[in-house]
Amino acid sequence: MDCSEEVQPVCEEPSSQMELKKGMSIFIDIVRRADKNDDGKLSFDEFKSYFSDGVLTAEELKELFHAIDTHNTDNVDTDELCEYFSQHLGEYENVLAALEDLNMSILKAMDKTKKDYQESTHLEQFVTRFLLKETTNQLHSLQSSLECAMETTAEQTRQEKQGPVKPEVLPIQWSGRRSNRRLQRNSSISPNNPLLCLVNSGVYDEDNHWTIQVNRLQKLIDRLEQREIRLEPVEEEVLESKSHILIVQRQLSVQEDELEEFRLALRQYMECASAQTGCLHIAVQRLANESRFILYEFWEHNNVWKNHLQTNYSKTFQRGNVDFLEIPETLTTMLVPGKNLLLR
Repeated sequence: MDCSEEVQPVCEEPSSQMELKKGMSIFIDIVRRADKNDDGKLSFDEFKSYFSDGVLTAEELKELFHAIDTHNTDNVDTDELCEYFSQHLGEYENVLAALEDLNMSILKAMDKTKKDYQESTHLEQFVTRFLLKETTNQLHSLQSSLECAMETTAEQTRQEKQGPVKPEVLPIQWSGRRSNRRLQRNSSISPNNPLLCLVNSGVYDEDNHWTIQVNRLQKLIDRLEQREIRLEPVEEEVLESKSHILIVQRQLSVQEDELEEFRLALRQYMECASAQTGCLHIAVQRLANESRFILYEFWEHNNVWKNHLQTNYSKTFQRGNVDFLEIPETLTTMLVPGKNLLLR
């Protein structure tokens, strides 16, 4: 009897040590999803299939795999994965812990909604639907910010791996002051970013030079839409996608009750787009006394814009517009010769 009493604490000690820190349960889920043969551990092929991000090479992934595999078994288990990432989480330790709490809170709320919704009053059901909608909007907003950060960091890493690339000669000559501002905007989102004024004013103009050009383009597009004008080039020119700057105009008529949500989504879209390689400029104007916005995008060439349309942040903005807009947006594009282009 005495022996059994002495053994009991020894058996409990390892189980307490195996408890995961808060927020680390995500790695249990990672192993579960990456483990294709359900043996409770990851081979290198399973590891590579799940962790490959299109940036790390196969050799770098192999090096990472062996760094995590501290038991030298040519397999990675949950303990090894947690041990490795716990040393590199930084601020994301708090993020993962908050996500774990959020996941539990949402599951509890969904369970209660499922049980109580039918018996609730008409007004109580409305409140439930409203809270579900707003919770979804907040989660979508967070997702958009995270996707933008993912794409920006991945793009920066690719550029670092490729090394310095000789820039394409463009007809628009940036002054030293503008070049510095543009570089800062592409490398990070500053709290002083002029896009932040969009929420309050609904209008974003980088400076008077671009405002004048945008207004001139607006007048030109209006003239082209109102009457048929035959444009005959002075000399014949074969269009090459990479030798022409693409100007995109998007007209967005927003529902009044969706105005604030649209402004938030638009600001996030513009921040992500302006950080992309190949985006020369992006600006938005709101028509006076109307909930109609005109968005102008300047891209180095047509292919860059097409790639931009396939990004997650662009698709998220398009999906959101289904709810925000009164009518489908009107999109107009114009190719401008890149050579000898002069913006007066």
